[in-house]
Amino acid sequence: MTPFAQGALLGLSAAAQPGPYQAYLLAQSLRNGAVRTLPVVLVPLTSDPPVIAAVLVALAQVPAGLLRALQLAGGAVVLWLAFSALRGLCAPLAAPEARAPPRGFWRAVLLNFTNPNAWIFWSAVGGPVLAAAWRDGPADAGGFLAGFYAFLVGGNAALVATAGGLGRLGPRTQRALTAISGLALLAFGLWQLAKGLSGPRA
Repeated sequence: MTPFAQGALLGLSAAAQPGPYQAYLLAQSLRNGAVRTLPVVLVPLTSDPPVIAAVLVALAQVPAGLLRALQLAGGAVVLWLAFSALRGLCAPLAAPEARAPPRGFWRAVLLNFTNPNAWIFWSAVGGPVLAAAWRDGPADAGGFLAGFYAFLVGGNAALVATAGGLGRLGPRTQRALTAISGLALLAFGLWQLAKGLSGPRA
């Protein structure tokens, strides 16, 4: 299998896996519309490089203490985003503003960077594959990253487009989907905090 194909399969799998980032994309699509939310699907290109660099430099699994800290910090971030989404249910629905709030992008960067799943993925799966591809040559490493992010970003863009289309079905549908995305964020945040508080198992 070529490095590009390896990256494509892993990127598609990551995009299809439900998580707090996907729930946030759904909430933003309903609030701001699909077109204004599409830039947010580029967030992994901003938040992942520090994670990849740290994992490759360490050349080891991410320490359990760091994962626990990320779970606690990430859980708090997800709960904050959940309350923001659910608070919007109390306000009357309105047409999207002329421009999307720029903070939505950076909120997603913070959400993705504090998501322990990203650190685990690059430590256990993506990092070793990328390191092996780099040993075969920079072109192979570049092909792996190109395949991964093409399908990760493409899959998330498809989610945004689908959610934006459903949001146009009417106010009741939009409120229902907003509630679902907010409750999903709430569940992810509570689960992440619980894992961080319980600590690593012996």
